[in-house]
Amino acid sequence: MVYDSQLTPDEADIAILRELQLDARISYSELARRIGRSTPTVIERIRKLEDAGIIAGSSIRLNLEKLGFGVTALIEVKTDPMRYEKVLEFARNREEIRECYFVTGESSFVSRVISPSIAHLQELIQTFSMYGSTRTSVVLSSPIIKDFFDLEKIKS
Repeated sequence: MVYDSQLTPDEADIAILRELQLDARISYSELARRIGRSTPTVIERIRKLEDAGIIAGSSIRLNLEKLGFGVTALIEVKTDPMRYEKVLEFARNREEIRECYFVTGESSFVSRVISPSIAHLQELIQTFSMYGSTRTSVVLSSPIIKDFFDLEKIKS
């Protein structure tokens, strides 16, 4: 199929996306039953949504605290443009760095990191400091984490 980056999801696509966000492991036949479409139609629509890049993948969410990573922090790095690639290479190669954003403002990057301990976090911050000045905020709690994106609420 030709890649269609301009695909605009219709009501059936939005229903599929809603159900897949709730349960990415749902069978095609059960998904078809829930949205009132045939299984082949659902399979074709999912393929089109994937080809258009609207569905970027599916995954499970791990409870990292139960796996020994109970500390979450945000590390800001302020560095000069000549070091951007080095910062990104470092971030790519450290499993504790879960997300890295190139941002506007005083900092160059903001990274969300996980750590098994404050001592380990300190080592990570010290290593980050080789690339520029850092500022760290330790996450005390996460009162809002939105895994579901309600497409029906943003339709205009």
